[in-house]
Amino acid sequence: MTVSAPALAQAQLPRTVVPSAYDISVTPDAKAMSFTGTETITVSVTAPTRTITLNAADLAISSATIDGKRVDAKIDAAAQRVTLTAPTTLAAGQHKLGLAWTGKINESAAGLFAIDYTNDDGSKSRMLATQFEAPDARRFAPMFDEPGFKATFTLTAVAPKGQLAFSNMPATQVTTEGDKQRYRFATSPKMSSYLLFLGMGDVERKTVKAGNVEIGVITRRGVVDQGDYALASAQKLLSYYNDYFGQPYPLPKMDMIAGPGSSQFFGAMENWGAIFYFEPELLFDAKRATASNRQRIYTVVAHEMAHQWFGDLVTMSWWDDLWLNEGFASWMEGKASADLNPDWNADAQSLVTEREEAIALDATAATHPIVRHVETPEQISEAFDTITYQKGQAVIGMLESTLGPDKFRAGIRRYMARYKYGNTATDQLWAELAAASGRPVAEIAHTFTLQGGVPLVTVSDVRCAGGRTTATLTQSRFGIDQASKAPQQWQIPLAYGIVGGSAATTVLAGPSAQVTAPGCAPFIANLGKQSYTRVRYDAAAHDAIVRGYATLPLRDRIGTLGDDYGLATSGDQDISRFFELMAKVGPQADPLEWSAVTRVLSQLNGRFGSTPLAEPLRSRTVSLLQPVLARIGMTQQPNEAPPVTNLREGLLSVLGSSGDPQLAATARQYVAKLRTDPNAIPPAIRQPMLQTYAANATAAEWDALLAMTTAERNPVVRNGYVGLLGRARDEAIARRALEQLNTDALTAPQKAILLRSVAGQHPDLAFDWAASHASLVNTFVEASSRAGFVPQLGQGSLDPAMPSKISAYAAANLPASARGQAERTIARMAASREIAGRLQPGLARWLGR
Repeated sequence: MTVSAPALAQAQLPRTVVPSAYDISVTPDAKAMSFTGTETITVSVTAPTRTITLNAADLAISSATIDGKRVDAKIDAAAQRVTLTAPTTLAAGQHKLGLAWTGKINESAAGLFAIDYTNDDGSKSRMLATQFEAPDARRFAPMFDEPGFKATFTLTAVAPKGQLAFSNMPATQVTTEGDKQRYRFATSPKMSSYLLFLGMGDVERKTVKAGNVEIGVITRRGVVDQGDYALASAQKLLSYYNDYFGQPYPLPKMDMIAGPGSSQFFGAMENWGAIFYFEPELLFDAKRATASNRQRIYTVVAHEMAHQWFGDLVTMSWWDDLWLNEGFASWMEGKASADLNPDWNADAQSLVTEREEAIALDATAATHPIVRHVETPEQISEAFDTITYQKGQAVIGMLESTLGPDKFRAGIRRYMARYKYGNTATDQLWAELAAASGRPVAEIAHTFTLQGGVPLVTVSDVRCAGGRTTATLTQSRFGIDQASKAPQQWQIPLAYGIVGGSAATTVLAGPSAQVTAPGCAPFIANLGKQSYTRVRYDAAAHDAIVRGYATLPLRDRIGTLGDDYGLATSGDQDISRFFELMAKVGPQADPLEWSAVTRVLSQLNGRFGSTPLAEPLRSRTVSLLQPVLARIGMTQQPNEAPPVTNLREGLLSVLGSSGDPQLAATARQYVAKLRTDPNAIPPAIRQPMLQTYAANATAAEWDALLAMTTAERNPVVRNGYVGLLGRARDEAIARRALEQLNTDALTAPQKAILLRSVAGQHPDLAFDWAASHASLVNTFVEASSRAGFVPQLGQGSLDPAMPSKISAYAAANLPASARGQAERTIARMAASREIAGRLQPGLARWLGR
């Protein structure tokens, strides 16, 4: 598979002018929701020119100079650019640009934005922060706002006296000017514009040391101690990453900033040395947070810290290779979590969730290659998806398994050492891994990164003779819809062998191959499920696996459950095979096996929830899962294994949403107690109890929930309640929830939370409301999310007319270049309809219908 360098994208700037240093000064007026700024940019002109073009969006530029002389500045708002025209031709060499401007502080997370919240004493506060990934640094200052234009940044910011301002680097000087304080921060290393950060507010900071690096947590007042878990985790992770990458973290400090808000686009952002998180992703409230919240905090911290190397120290040259940031950070979060928290069994957990999420999208017409060419700002935002993150993570794990952990790490260290403070494309990573391992990495990797789709390995003709087992492996494409079944080939690394035997390895590069393993026992292709592929067995081989299911290693039990259900969705085998295998998951099975079963039952209930199979399916779900819940109990036990605690949450969520009357009654009792005791619900079951209450709420109970939401001062708890307001199964209540979007009772981000929540139960209602209130929706949805937000509201609809409605909405409200997410939503809906049609007969038989 040949690779050629893509042409310059439509959104990319000319390469004739390159920045080397920014000196930026800003003065925000938080009350007026505006700010002023000035800057000096040192640039290198590579070829004589009269014009210099930068990115700028939503900025009113008041003056511009080149080398101290005033010049014209022409703004192209649609292109998000400003062009400076010099009076005479600029010679090649170094020049200085000067600009002054005013900008706006946004209500949602784009550019410089405000986070409004209520303190414990009832007073109001406003924190300011920045969010620049992907194309929003240009809303803060005119910049060469592309990852390939790395430069140093020296930032000065004026904050109200008594407030703390914070950025990527420590403050080197703080001076008082009347009722203001001027902060000047140390110059950053060379970095991309989207990694610059500024925040300020009435906050607290708590620190620990890890070697010579100061790690800090910055929070609103009163909750800084909830950052202790993240601080302790970050200490261990910094040492782990310093060793793994072979390059010590290069900045003097690493702050983790907690914002009491939310976003439709992200939960945390890897700004170098100043990582921003929304509070639930960083702060652990022991009185309210579940065990899964605690694990989530750890993995998000691990993900964002991994970015300090993959993404910050070494950055992709353009957004085509975003996966170099996100796929690797996702993989590293899992690897670090598994290595540093062995009791989590994080490696096997990823098979239940991330692997299945990736394949579910990649096996439809909505897929795309991991490495994809990006032309416009809207397409940049589209690239932050399951393929980039979860498939990227799975492919990297496959390559590590293929090359071996030591050689793989050696290649990563070579890559970091060679390209630190620079920019790369994917093939440069493959080259370093190949040099370290002596293997043709690109030949394998290209087949997984330059084409979308999932390989399918079929195992047939398994025979044992003379103490050896032979099997035929055939590759094809695993696809759910017709568009994803086109012929395709991969170079598939596979470990294979018999249960209990030693693993052999091969790379299946052709249509088929015969393999041999010593011993006679059930044959397993993709042992350990490290390769990114589905595996289908012929009847005899599958029967052997069912009989020997209990003898399979845990990863193979979980992975085979996932494959069998996936193959039923694609029509490659009947769902009866999945139910046959599921029946082998006994009461004492590993909690991760039950988590895998619970996930499938949840999906089936969601898919058939408004069909004649709904009630018998709910009844069967309750009968299967209630005994599991009874075995582990409603109460978290001392020293309980995290997978057990997580399973309890999953069981309660599914049983609660299935309308289990006993559970609904329990939830009502707990929520009634919240009115006098905000910590009445045990943390381990708090979230599923609240969700059960909300899903089964009557009109009066919804009124009580709304009253609790209105009275709540804790911004994180309040945001959670807002999401619950939209979860009721009763459509009349959902309509009342939508009425809240026309009021000022909610902040802009909270309105987005509520609308998305309603769509979870009532996609037709939510989409129709949003489509008829498009201008209002655009006031509370972030610019980077607008192209996909409304189309995705309708994704769960079973109405045959919904795809046409989504197309009509996109045509009327989105430019052609921004309709990709709408088209993919429609493709996923088509795949969902096909899945339902395939599963229905077998499901009906299983339910006795």
